[in-house]
Amino acid sequence: MNTLARWARAEWGLLYVTVREPLAKRRLRAIPMTLAAVALTAAIQLVQNQSWGYRFVQNVGGVRAEDPLWLALLRTPVSLFVPALDLPVWGALAQILFVFGIAEICLGQWRTLVIAYTATLAGTLYARVGIWLGFDNPFGLPASDALVVDTGPSAAVVGLAVFVGWRYGAHVTAGAVAAAMVVEVMLKGNLAGKEHLAAIVAVVGLIGLSALRRRHRRSRSGCGSGFPPIQS
Repeated sequence: MNTLARWARAEWGLLYVTVREPLAKRRLRAIPMTLAAVALTAAIQLVQNQSWGYRFVQNVGGVRAEDPLWLALLRTPVSLFVPALDLPVWGALAQILFVFGIAEICLGQWRTLVIAYTATLAGTLYARVGIWLGFDNPFGLPASDALVVDTGPSAAVVGLAVFVGWRYGAHVTAGAVAAAMVVEVMLKGNLAGKEHLAAIVAVVGLIGLSALRRRHRRSRSGCGSGFPPIQS
């Protein structure tokens, strides 16, 4: 086995083994939540491209930093499944199918949803803080970004990729995703890029909490433990 193959096995071996068995046994039945999310996103895309549907989608899932906070919080869960109009919808669907699917098998449905929502909410809240800081601040945003429609699964996808990568030993992959988001901000410095970084910060907080919980459990049991069994 050459060096590259050994590295790939060390990086993705546990993740591959965890995902392969459920997919081999149950196929698409292993990821019902992911398939529902893909179908919901496709349906919302179809509706928002209709003359009668755009306003409805914006009313239930369109988030802007200028909106009242309570309204933005109500719309944020739906906004995760509203594809950005300036990006091809197939990209959003592919991201959800691949990353959500892996996360659903590895983490279970509820953990996947919690992490996805936390990452999306972190981006939504950051937008308000960034505009308050102002464009002159390296962590800030221009006031015009308050009018930007802030939707799509990208923050959730980034957060899930980092969490699953850490949880299943693909640390280089998780680091590469985070590094790519930093490069995105350096090159563009736009709202979406900075929200992705906010999502990563929030997920790192979840990682820290998860590590503390596992350490506490090990200390109570008096023995070490490996990665958790598959949850579905």
